[in-house]
Amino acid sequence: MTQDKSEGPTITLTMQPTGGTKTVPRPKTVRQLLDRLGFLEETALVIRDGSLLTPDLSIQPGDHITVRSIVSRG
Repeated sequence: MTQDKSEGPTITLTMQPTGGTKTVPRPKTVRQLLDRLGFLEETALVIRDGSLLTPDLSIQPGDHITVRSIVSRG
């Protein structure tokens, strides 16, 4: 588990398919989270409590988010 040392609200991420977990400073939106992680909006699903999140939705302090990388193998 990677713990970011900065102060302020954080969120916990589970990365799939790797299964890694990290805690990061809270971005305001899903779009900011994907940008911070280096994902394009079309290359990852962001999930909170079993629901898919769109790029414009807010992320709250303490959220547990799953980021699932999606790759086309066609």
